[in-house]
Amino acid sequence: MTVRTRFAPSPTGFLHIGGARTALFSWAYARRHGGTFILRIEDTDVARSTPEAVQAILDGMQWLGLAHDEGPFYQMQRMERYRQVIGEMLASGAAYRCYVSKEELDALRAEQEARKEKPRYDGRWRPELDKILPPPPDSAPVVRFRNPQQGVVAWDDQVKGRIEFANSELDDFIIARADGTPTYNFCVVVDDRDMNITHVIRGDDHVNNTPRQINLLLALGAQVPQYAHLSMILGDDGQKLSKRHGAVSVMQYDEDGYLPEAVLNYLARLGWSHGDEEVFDMEQFVKWFDLDHITASAAQFNTEKLNWLNAHYLKLADPKRLADEATRRLARQGVSVAGGPDVASVVALYRDRAGNLNELADAIHPFFVPPQPTAEMCAQHFTATALGGLNALRERLAGCDWQAAELGKAVKETAAAAGLKMPQLAIPLRVALLGLPQSPGIDAVLEVLGRERVLARLAKVLAA
Repeated sequence: MTVRTRFAPSPTGFLHIGGARTALFSWAYARRHGGTFILRIEDTDVARSTPEAVQAILDGMQWLGLAHDEGPFYQMQRMERYRQVIGEMLASGAAYRCYVSKEELDALRAEQEARKEKPRYDGRWRPELDKILPPPPDSAPVVRFRNPQQGVVAWDDQVKGRIEFANSELDDFIIARADGTPTYNFCVVVDDRDMNITHVIRGDDHVNNTPRQINLLLALGAQVPQYAHLSMILGDDGQKLSKRHGAVSVMQYDEDGYLPEAVLNYLARLGWSHGDEEVFDMEQFVKWFDLDHITASAAQFNTEKLNWLNAHYLKLADPKRLADEATRRLARQGVSVAGGPDVASVVALYRDRAGNLNELADAIHPFFVPPQPTAEMCAQHFTATALGGLNALRERLAGCDWQAAELGKAVKETAAAAGLKMPQLAIPLRVALLGLPQSPGIDAVLEVLGRERVLARLAKVLAA
C-alpha cells in the first residue's frame, strides 16, 4: 500500500502551532514510508475563509519547510464534484431529501430535552417510513445521509486505541444544505476517497466526526483510511493553548526571532518521543517517526525548552544566513547595514550570546549606528583619566596592524602605560565604540568594527 497523507486546514485564521504539529506528523509519516503528502484547503466556510488566511497557511508551511507533493487543492473549486456524488447517493438511496422546517426541528428538540433524551433528528423523512409525507410547497430540502441504524461503527485509532460509536447515537446528518452547498463532513469524505488517503492524522477534536465519515466512506464503497487523532496542546499553565499564551501563530514565531528548525524540532517532541533524544534534524526525525510513540495524553507547551532549542540552533546556523536574518530585522527598524562592517563577522561575535534572531539583531545594532551613550553613562565612564587613556589608545591604533591579537596587545599596553587596570580602559572604550559597558572580547570588537569607524567614534568622544 502506498501511503498517502493529507493536511487539510480551514483558512479561517492563521496556521496555529497545533495545526503545524499535525502538518509535521502527516508530512513525516509520508516521508518515512516513501509516500505522498497532500495539502488541501478546506475553504467551504465562505463567511469566515479569507484569501489572507489561505496565504498565511501557505507562508507558514513554506517557512517550516513542509513541502507538499500534491496540491494545494481547494474545496470551493470542487463543488461540481460534490454535487455529482450527492446526486449518485440520492439515486442509490444512500441519501434522501428532507423537508423538515427549522420550527419542526426546534419543537422536536424541545420534546426530546423534556424527556431528557439526546437531541437528534428522528428520521421522519426517511423514504422507508410507511407514511410518505408530501413535500411542503415552496420549500427547499436539505439532503441527509441515511446513516445505519443498527450496530456500531468502530476503528482502531493509531493513537487512542479502539473507539466505538453506536449507530443509534448518530442521526441522519445533513450532507447538503437547502441552497445546495455541501457540508464539512461530506466534503472531507469525498476528498479523502478521491485522493486515496490512506492515513488521516489530525487533532482529537475530530474524533466525533470520524464515525460519520467512516459510515459515509462505507456507503460510497471507499477504503476507510487509518486514523490517528492527536491530543490537544496545553499552554505552560496547563490550560488549552490559546491566544492568551502569546505566540500561537506559526509566522509569529518567525516574527519573534525563532528559527524554523528549532520550532520543528520542538513540535516533533510535543507528544512524540524517541527514547531520550531531544535534539535532531528533520532527516533524523523522518527515519525515527512512527505513530506508535505518539502519546495519547495532552502535550504541554514549554516555552523555556523551545527557547533553549532555539539558542542551540543559533549556535549551529550558517553565519551568512544569520546575517541575512539580522539584516532583515534591522531594516524593519530603519537601520541599513550598507557601508558598515561585515554583518556575518559581527554576528559571529554574538551568536552564542543571543537566544533568538531579534536579540541577535539588537546586539549588533551598535555596529551600524554610531552610539549615543546617556549623560549618566558618559559621566560614569568618561573621566579625565579614562579620556587620557582613550586619546593615547587612538594614537596607538592609528598605526596598528588591524588584527585581533595586535589590537588586544595595544589596549593592554596602553592601559599599563597610563597606570590603568584593563577594565578601566576597556569599559570606557566599549562605551565609546558601542554605547555599552559590556561586549564580546574588545580585541574582536575592534577588528570587526574596522579602523576608520573605531578612530572616528573615538574622535567624537574625545572632542565632546
